[in-house]
Amino acid sequence: MPALDLWNLASQLKSTDYRWVDLTHTLSCDTPHWFGFEPFESTKLFDYLPGTPEDMLAPMRCFQYSVASQYGTHVDAPRHFHVDGRSLGEIEPIEFMHPLCVIDKHEECAANPDFILTIDDLKAWEDEHGRIPEDAFVAFRSDWSKLADLENKDEDGQPHYPGWDLDAIKWLVEERNIGAIGHEPADTDPATVTTHEDAYPYPGEQYILSVDRYQIEVMDHLDELPATGAVIFCTFPKVRDGVGYPARVFAVCPAS
Repeated sequence: MPALDLWNLASQLKSTDYRWVDLTHTLSCDTPHWFGFEPFESTKLFDYLPGTPEDMLAPMRCFQYSVASQYGTHVDAPRHFHVDGRSLGEIEPIEFMHPLCVIDKHEECAANPDFILTIDDLKAWEDEHGRIPEDAFVAFRSDWSKLADLENKDEDGQPHYPGWDLDAIKWLVEERNIGAIGHEPADTDPATVTTHEDAYPYPGEQYILSVDRYQIEVMDHLDELPATGAVIFCTFPKVRDGVGYPARVFAVCPAS
């Protein structure tokens, strides 16, 4: 029966034949985030521990969290940049899962923090690993998640971080019909683009959201994944009119 087939699949995926890789930064006041946001805040509402004030004493512990919509590892909905774009609440559950392709350019980014991922890089990846499948989530590995400061400013205060070339994103959408993209910095576009006075709205980010795709930013642990063969799950709350939110993102891949 189909239901039992799914149960068997779930059991198989949880076996030692597969690895589950968390691609999400832990959410806290210390989480890497875009410089324009205040840190995550947590306010205790109720508690059960001895010494709790009487007006807060309860059989459970509850907190109120304050966090920017694009904080830490997060999803950007099309409405983030486009008033007529879909909100988080309009993204369907079937869109949470994609075949995952990891474009590894961490060595290039270490040598040049202003590295830009181009169409040639994508074609070279395909020459080695095969065609990027339709509906793929294409992740740009830079190892930027290992840096304490995502902006990576020089002594003059100029940020330096890698990003996507606009034409590369267009090629992925128009030639490969991908489902989504993701990356480790807090911006889609490289610092050489985002820091220009006339850069906003940022061309790469504006484009990917304009074609009804979402993206995941500030990803973690992409270095633990193979280039091909994994499946990614991007989960986030169903927020009415939501433009973005901290996400829980993970992948499943063969153990060896």
